[in-house]
Amino acid sequence: MFSTVSSSGDLPRVSVGGLFSLREVFLSSQGDLLRYLTRKVGATDAPDLLQETFVRVVRLEKPERINDPPAFLKTIATNLARDFVRRRRTEANYIQFSDYLVEAPSADAPADERVDYERKSRLLDAAVSSLPPRCREVFKLHTYEDVPLQEIARRLEISDRMVRKHLSLAFRTCRAALRDSLE
Repeated sequence: MFSTVSSSGDLPRVSVGGLFSLREVFLSSQGDLLRYLTRKVGATDAPDLLQETFVRVVRLEKPERINDPPAFLKTIATNLARDFVRRRRTEANYIQFSDYLVEAPSADAPADERVDYERKSRLLDAAVSSLPPRCREVFKLHTYEDVPLQEIARRLEISDRMVRKHLSLAFRTCRAALRDSLE
């Protein structure tokens, strides 16, 4: 029931329970799983979780024991999405955006330090400018004016949950801009 037939760099062709090859399961499930993961974690992170889902199946020692491969893939994707969301919540609770803000270097600081500060400032400005207007407003109130979340919700007549969603998007966008600059 278990046989590897792949000679290319594609996913190995593995009979799972005698009914499916891993390649067939991947091809038939990837669209549904990607849509599911996009709903759970967003379009930016869903492809990475989809890939991790299939990597975990490929690494199984005895895939022939899987009775229902599509359901098994969905379970893995669900668990990865939960872990991802949990990790993001933890990050949001413990990592404040102000951790990324640093004092401007002094005039006598090394040139590379001043250039790096200017580059990061431009990246953050561009990231904040790219945010939707309401999201940008929430972000600026919270980050630059230090307005508490409940007060932002009251001022803008939106829910506390919506304030948190806006901040989450803003922080992700800014982190991504800084992370991408390091690569």
